[in-house]
Amino acid sequence: MIKLTINEIPVEVEQGSTVLEAATKAGVSIPTLCHHPALEPYGSCRLCTVEITERGRSRLVTSCNYPIRGEIEVQTASEQVLQGRKMIVELLWARCPDAPLFQELGARYGIEKPRFEPREGELCYLCGLCVRICNEIVGARAISFIGRGVDREVGTPFYKISEACIACGACEFV
Repeated sequence: MIKLTINEIPVEVEQGSTVLEAATKAGVSIPTLCHHPALEPYGSCRLCTVEITERGRSRLVTSCNYPIRGEIEVQTASEQVLQGRKMIVELLWARCPDAPLFQELGARYGIEKPRFEPREGELCYLCGLCVRICNEIVGARAISFIGRGVDREVGTPFYKISEACIACGACEFV
């Protein structure tokens, strides 16, 4: 067992547990968008960013996929963490300006509207849950990420109807 502190709360976890798992065990809430307990940690949304101090050095990491290997101190609401989360919310909200989720997150982090140019009509914030459930759980690999940067989206290979799709609906469910 490894000892760590999360917001000054002492916690003991098994080596290899993630910071998010340790925080959950301690009753500390960390916001996530791309995390699902049935899937391997991915860290794509970055909203679960926390500040860790290890051997006297401090840095920001994604809590959902950062393994605990030794004693660390974790801060989930330091000024640096909150500024980082605020920027992440702004960027995601600009991608999906009509999504109620980002309007709620914006209010939580004191953002009235994103300062970046909004992308109209978009509701997908690229968390990857649909792609990952199709690949990891169903095993169909019918959808994937297409493109890069602001043009990135989820779709079928070459935008053709995928023969690999078994119409299970898992992608839509998550």
